[in-house]
Amino acid sequence: MTETDAGPRVTFTGLDHHALAARTRRWGWLQYAGYRQVAEMPFLATALAVAFGNPLLYLAAMGLGLGSIVQGDVDGVRYLTFVAPGLLAATVVTTAAQYGTWPIFGGFKWQKNYLAAYSTPMEPGQMALGETLAIGVRLGVQAACFLLVASLFGAWPSASVLLALPAVALAALAMFTPLMAYSATIENEGLQFNFVQRIIVMPMFLFAGTFFPLSVMPWYLQWVGWISPMWHGTQLARMASYGMANPPWLTAIHVAYPLALVVLGQWWAGRTFAKRLVG
Repeated sequence: MTETDAGPRVTFTGLDHHALAARTRRWGWLQYAGYRQVAEMPFLATALAVAFGNPLLYLAAMGLGLGSIVQGDVDGVRYLTFVAPGLLAATVVTTAAQYGTWPIFGGFKWQKNYLAAYSTPMEPGQMALGETLAIGVRLGVQAACFLLVASLFGAWPSASVLLALPAVALAALAMFTPLMAYSATIENEGLQFNFVQRIIVMPMFLFAGTFFPLSVMPWYLQWVGWISPMWHGTQLARMASYGMANPPWLTAIHVAYPLALVVLGQWWAGRTFAKRLVG
């Protein structure tokens, strides 16, 4: 133990605990993201099986199965080329919705990892940011696996499809961050997350332009796509994949809208985490 201007400084096995606390206060979000990645390592094989298996089944069923009976081109390209970016966005955004519900709720209710982290100098907002970073990495890996599998089907006409990775990741985080913030407010189990899946996620999957252009839907259903991060991610992915024509102002909306959801969702998550932990 040594004396400093701030009082006694304790060292144990060569570690300066004041310095460690200061590091956590500064880099807690990165430390928490690292913890979340390590905590998921026992499930790595399952996660990879899902990441490779989902696109295999989706593309075989929708791209080749349904695609074989679709007459003519869709948006000027064959159906597989059209639907693959939509399935990419839908798969990653749907996974983000799953990560934003039960795992967040469980972190407060069952595993109590947020309570454990709060016993350190880490702030609630850092935990929320760490969750977003960790989930963003996982979703990026899932998107990359989808791209790889879809390339075996010949779904990508251009290498520019790599630009779809950040596009769908942005759309997925636009779904994840608001749900994370909402899930932090839930204190007891109920039907809330079932409603999220059935009333929000499923309609997005069906009516957000994944399987056909949004313009062919009735006007009274097109709003589902406009408010859905999934549709905006799908459109950006199609632009990257096969050069879908899109006016610049609409492209700006496809980027700005999910980005705004991420910023607002992250801000809200910081507040709800703090309210849940601090009281």
